[in-house]
Amino acid sequence: MDGATEAKRIYIADDETNIREAIQTFLENDGYEVCAFETGDALLEQFQADPCDLVILDVMMPGSNGFAVCKAIRKTSTVPIIILTARDSDLDYATGLSLGSDDYFTKPFSPMSLVMRVKAIFRRIEFDTAQAASSARVRPEPRTLGDLMVNPGNKMVEIEGEPIELTPNEFNLLCYLMENSDKAISRAELLESLWGFGSEVETRAVDDTVRRLRKKIAGGNVIVDTVWGYGFRLKVEEPVRPDEKRPGAEAPLPGGSDHE
Repeated sequence: MDGATEAKRIYIADDETNIREAIQTFLENDGYEVCAFETGDALLEQFQADPCDLVILDVMMPGSNGFAVCKAIRKTSTVPIIILTARDSDLDYATGLSLGSDDYFTKPFSPMSLVMRVKAIFRRIEFDTAQAASSARVRPEPRTLGDLMVNPGNKMVEIEGEPIELTPNEFNLLCYLMENSDKAISRAELLESLWGFGSEVETRAVDDTVRRLRKKIAGGNVIVDTVWGYGFRLKVEEPVRPDEKRPGAEAPLPGGSDHE
């Protein structure tokens, strides 16, 4: 880490001593200031008294679990949070991200991979800060596609005038796809541009965020379309007329008048 830059402070909570100490050692060797705790409750108490720059939480701990601590922190802070778990469960993964965690690590993992993820998150924060400063100088215009409206200036999203609540990651993903609505965007580009992760980092962040975004904008005529083997794009679905045959629908009975 650049010596001229003030060291970022990281709090870790994990009841497994060997994992907690390994993470602490690798992060400190990379120049971070680290405080380690055996329970999430101890970390939360310290965070409320003296917030840090990033939090790493194990899920299964004595007392409050990692999800509960994440939820409590999110009531007052947007600090980046990484969730650790021994269970490779889609439900755990979705729960962590829906509560506001920034990413998710399944045990066992390489401490060096976690350090790389931490670096990527701090790079993303620096990028977001620069973007926010630029937006403050030049207020971006709202963008529309189909019945979807996205306003980068006030972080508002509407479908036919009805507001849609999105998490920061969901909003950033939607904005990026809107800005590039004339083309498909690769998964690698989304990871690099929005999360700050290079190709060396394995994460399901894009895929999970896309799934949740799809559900939230399902009430309109704009969808996040998958370009198989590549990435994603926004697409306006044209309404199907009552007398129009849907793709894959059964062929009309003999004597019918349904002709193209």
